[in-house]
Amino acid sequence: MPLSSSDITAVLQELIPAVTGGVIQKISQPAPEVIVLEVRRPGHTRALLISADAETARLHLVWEKYASPPTPPSFCQLLRARIEGARIDGIEQLPGERIVRMHLVARDKSMTLVAELTGRHADLLLLDEAETLVATLRNRPGQTGQVYRAPTLCPTTRPQRTAPIPIASETDPFPLSAALETEYRTRELERERERARTQRATYLRKVIKKAVRRIESLEADLEKASRYRDYARYGELLKGRLRDITRGQERVTVVDYFDPALPEIVLPLDPTKDSKGNMEDYFRKHRKLITAEREIRPRVNTATRELDTMKSELTAVERDDWQPPALSSGSASPSPGTSRSARQHSPGPFRRFVSADGLPIFVGRNAAENEELTFGLARSHDLWFHASGTPGSHVVMRIEKGIDAPSESIRDAATLALQYSDLKKSGKGEVIYAKRNTVRKVKGRPAGTVTVTQEKSIFVELNRNRLQRLKGSGERASPL
Repeated sequence: MPLSSSDITAVLQELIPAVTGGVIQKISQPAPEVIVLEVRRPGHTRALLISADAETARLHLVWEKYASPPTPPSFCQLLRARIEGARIDGIEQLPGERIVRMHLVARDKSMTLVAELTGRHADLLLLDEAETLVATLRNRPGQTGQVYRAPTLCPTTRPQRTAPIPIASETDPFPLSAALETEYRTRELERERERARTQRATYLRKVIKKAVRRIESLEADLEKASRYRDYARYGELLKGRLRDITRGQERVTVVDYFDPALPEIVLPLDPTKDSKGNMEDYFRKHRKLITAEREIRPRVNTATRELDTMKSELTAVERDDWQPPALSSGSASPSPGTSRSARQHSPGPFRRFVSADGLPIFVGRNAAENEELTFGLARSHDLWFHASGTPGSHVVMRIEKGIDAPSESIRDAATLALQYSDLKKSGKGEVIYAKRNTVRKVKGRPAGTVTVTQEKSIFVELNRNRLQRLKGSGERASPL
């Protein structure tokens, strides 16, 4: 629930004395709709969080440290360019509204940061000294460059906070901000957990459906091969009648001496083949059954066990007995309010790195992770890498749609593909890469087996300095 007008009034009474006159020395955007301003005043530094999230629109001081994405979003970059180093001259709330204006002086120019904490229409806007709209968090098309007008809000009946507003004291000057931080952190963690639960359920339903089709296909192959179960016996029966069979015959009647009752049975023949050719056909088809039993049956058993495991997990997810890996270990989710150290040490799936240009790179640890990384996490326009012609990890580098990946980032991802492949010992080799939408699974083959079209290749050598930088970047890689 977003803050009400009276909540905003109360929290401003708390934070205005703490940040007015301070200098914005750092700006981060830890989540798509959250900005954190680090404000320095003589003697202390405060962090002011402003959220334009539809469900949790608010502002208050925070004490948790937030991890920023490797590449700051465009709005964050613009704020850094325009108001980092600015002095906060004053903060005011429009009377009775959920709109807060922060007056700034940046490089001898007046700027205004406007927080419209208005539920689903919440936004954060930057105005110049002429009240012209410079940029918005939600990127309002056609309004940039126009004179800002505060929105006209219709009165609505909204739930009010029932918790009493805590009273500040010398020992606890910011009790309301502290209470809001705890309340919303808990709420956001629950939202993140629910989001992860929904995503996991969607993924499991998808792979379960595919696993069922795969098992059905394998069992159909077994059923087809089972028709040849008696063909070794038929071949032996033909062996004793080779002299009696001539080319052009379509059937032959033989005594089944494998049956104590010694019945007569009719065996179909291929009229285009002689007696020996027909006998060999029967033996060859029986060998198909043996091969199918040897190769397909274990795959059916393995796939069935995996299917049972996925069904059990889906049941747990649907019963709400499931915890995302990052939460089940006791560490926090990627939502704002989670400590940096907790995020860095959450196990999570995949190895994670950051390229020289700040692009996230993910590396599968095994066949199951390769499968999930390529066909679960990766988007169609992301880049996929693999060491050429040898077993190894799938590597995915996330890039923005329509943007060409920088050459150094491509080399970074290719280096990781080589490092986590059987070519590691040689220290050099060719790596192929392609858009994820050109990578296809191979039906009926083990997890992680793919075919690639429209691929490019790059020859790389393992470079110690590059690998050290990439391995160090894993500590600051953002969660999924």
